[in-house]
This record gives sequence, structure tokens and C-alpha cells, in this order.
Amino acid sequence: MNPVISVQNLTRKFGDFVAVDHINFEVGAGEVVGYLGPNGSGKTTTIRMLLGLLQPNDGRATVLGFDAFTQSEEVRKRAGYMSQKFALYDDLTVNENLTFYGGVYGIMDKTRIARTVELVGLTGHESTLTKSLSAGWRQRLALGIALVHEPKLLFLDEPTSGVDPSARRAFWDLIYELAEGGVTILVTTHYMDEAEYCERVGIMRDGKLLAMDTPTNLKKSIIQGDVWEVYAQPLETGLESLARVAGVQRVGLTGDHLRTISREVQPEALKEALAHAGVNVEKIERGEPTLEDVFLSLAKD
Repeated sequence: MNPVISVQNLTRKFGDFVAVDHINFEVGAGEVVGYLGPNGSGKTTTIRMLLGLLQPNDGRATVLGFDAFTQSEEVRKRAGYMSQKFALYDDLTVNENLTFYGGVYGIMDKTRIARTVELVGLTGHESTLTKSLSAGWRQRLALGIALVHEPKLLFLDEPTSGVDPSARRAFWDLIYELAEGGVTILVTTHYMDEAEYCERVGIMRDGKLLAMDTPTNLKKSIIQGDVWEVYAQPLETGLESLARVAGVQRVGLTGDHLRTISREVQPEALKEALAHAGVNVEKIERGEPTLEDVFLSLAKD
């Protein structure tokens, strides 16, 4: 089966600044693929090129079987796009916003609008003015607008930025409902925990796609050492002493404790170093690698 998205050596420059630097990847039908990276890493520029809104300086891409640059109108007819700054008309109701944007795609069928309202969980809010919606409900409306023409591919650009954790979780439940219905989804985020929800994750930094794989495989292949959660006081002294231990690759502060990644370093060696520095150790527990660990490891190289 042909990939829904196929990208070869895609590059975009703005003057001397390279925003996207010769990236390569594919997305299969029905996949939920995350595009993880800090602001300014090239995530939005990639999406804008795939939609034909920006021309590349080099490389090529096909989306839904169409050339993203010479057949961009065909792509946009069949893809949905929820941008970071989604445009909603505050003085229109939920239904009026959906009807207006549906009209852009030539959709006049009220049952299609009603189906979209139900799909994104806005039933009961059809007559609510958009300006009175909470951030989480506005987010659902923006998703509905991206879905009103029933696309088979959905681009979501930082869709949960600025909403509370419960709304974020509910939004991801919606994403997986769409995927189960056969929609392919490429979603950008800078939230490490959100990327864990994706079937595969691409990690961007400074315009480069550093890696793309399942979260599990990324952790296995990139994080070679052991993760230890160290509960000790004072934290600052402990941080400095552990950083000097041979074999400790990285140590950082995580909430109320320290977290180390090390190779061939046993907890006893960590305890000894901390005791020598006058640090009181409560406990040391084995931890699990996270995508944040993966990102920091790749960013360091």
C-alpha cells in the first residue's frame, strides 16, 4: 500500500536560515504520527510545505498520492488542517462557524454539520456563541472545522497548546477515535508526554529530523544506560556530586528528586558519591526512560 505522506530530502530556507533541512519520512494509512520538537524546530514549516502553502528549496513530497507542490489544490481538498492559531469567528455560534467553513468546501448538507458536531463532542453547544466557549471547547470547534469535509488526512499543529490537562487528554481520545475511523493523523507538539500517545514519533531540532520510530524503539535505541531516580537532600549538592561520577551520562532535577542516566554504575556507587559529599540519601529506585530523555540525548549529540 502506498504511503499517505512520502517526503524525500525536503528543505526550506528563509534567506540564510535553514528552517527544514533535507528531511525524509513516510506516514502510512491510519497512523497517528507525532512530530516532536521545540518551537522553531521546523515542525510548522514542514506541514505548510506538505499542504502546498510553502514551496521547498529542495526535495519532493507526495500527499494522498498527489504532488504536494504541483497538485496542492487536490491535497487541500482532501486534507484537514488545524493550525496553531485557528481562526474562529467569535460572534458566530458553533453551528454558524461550522456552516461557514463547510461552505468553503461546498458543503451545504445540514446532516454533515450535525455529524461533525457529534463527532467532536459539541452536541448541546450548537447555539452557543463561540466567544463564550472555554479553551477546550474552542479547540474542539477548531477540530470540527478541520473535519467538516470528512478528510482522510488530518494535520494538527500544536493542537493542545494553551488548554488544561483534562482537555488535552480528552482531545487525544478524540484523535484516536478518528484514527480508528480510518483517518491518518500527523500531529506536532512540544509536549513530551503527549508524544507518548503516538504510534510513531519524529524528533525535530534545528530543522533536522533526528529520528523517527515508535516511542518504545526510540527509548531502546537511544537510551543505552540505566535510569536511576535518586531521592536525596540537599538536591543541589547531590546534583553536583553525581555529575562527577564516572559513567554518569546525565543527571538532572526532576520535581523533588534527581534523575540519572548512567552506564555500568550501580546504586551503591551513587550512594557512596552522595555520602562523600554530605548528602543524605533516602532511596534510589530504577526508573524508565522517557521521550524527554531521548530528546535530550539526541539534542546533545
